[in-house]
Amino acid sequence: MELWIVASVAAALFQSVRFMLQKHLARVALSAGGATFARFVYSAPLAVLILGVVVITMRPGLSWPGAGFWIYGAIGGAAQIAATVCTVMLFGRRNLAVGMTFIKSEVLLTVLIGLAVLGEGVSGAGLGAIVVGVAGVLVLSGPLEGGDGWRRFLSPSAALGLGAGALFGVSAVSYRAASLGVATDAALLRALVTLAVVTSMQLVGMSLWLAWRQPGEIGRVLAAWRGAGFIGLTSMAGTFCWFTAFTLQNAAYVKAVGQIELIFGILGTVLIFREKISGREYSGIALLAVSILGLILLA
Repeated sequence: MELWIVASVAAALFQSVRFMLQKHLARVALSAGGATFARFVYSAPLAVLILGVVVITMRPGLSWPGAGFWIYGAIGGAAQIAATVCTVMLFGRRNLAVGMTFIKSEVLLTVLIGLAVLGEGVSGAGLGAIVVGVAGVLVLSGPLEGGDGWRRFLSPSAALGLGAGALFGVSAVSYRAASLGVATDAALLRALVTLAVVTSMQLVGMSLWLAWRQPGEIGRVLAAWRGAGFIGLTSMAGTFCWFTAFTLQNAAYVKAVGQIELIFGILGTVLIFREKISGREYSGIALLAVSILGLILLA
């Protein structure tokens, strides 16, 4: 099995665990911003430390990345922060599996974003799979807050889920572009450099935002270090796996394989949070799963 597939599945698993931890912390202790900040405050220092050890001990001869690396890294980092906030807010409205499925619209949006930004598209058959995925989102959004047809996209849950998906798509394509700007042939090293730089920028940016908009929330994150620390560790591991996969393969295909996260989400919903999934919601999940499988096999 190719390394990018293994990395994508591992990233999906780590991300599922992080989502579960963030959902729990947002319920009992932290705001959406605080639960998002928790993923950076503990992961960024560790990522920088690991990169420092690698550079000192292995002396890989890295050169300073060009402007494109920093621009794409900043765009991807900002988009990921906004997407994570939307995700945490969505989990407060819907059960874990359905919330994660809404967000998985990112694989469909990543195709379009990747084509526009990097010129990396999919085949005609892949476009057919995208149509099936859109149908899945329509079914999944359902008549929760009124409205039929396209009005379902105007519901708060659908808006949060689709917004998070679009932002995660932007971050995925931006991270691939950034990682490709690291001057080395070693995929794992490119991923590590991108991880350390991006998470550091995110840590600084979120620290300033929380200090301005939510005074005291940083202290609450640090006080909840037991749960928040695990969020940071799973975030770092998952992000490193995503970056590794992005350095090796088209971001759309990486995200398509990562849809196995839906299965992890269902298991978490039923076994951990004891939340029920309706027949309609299972139908929406199934349609999106078919779309994802189509992107993998047909594109």
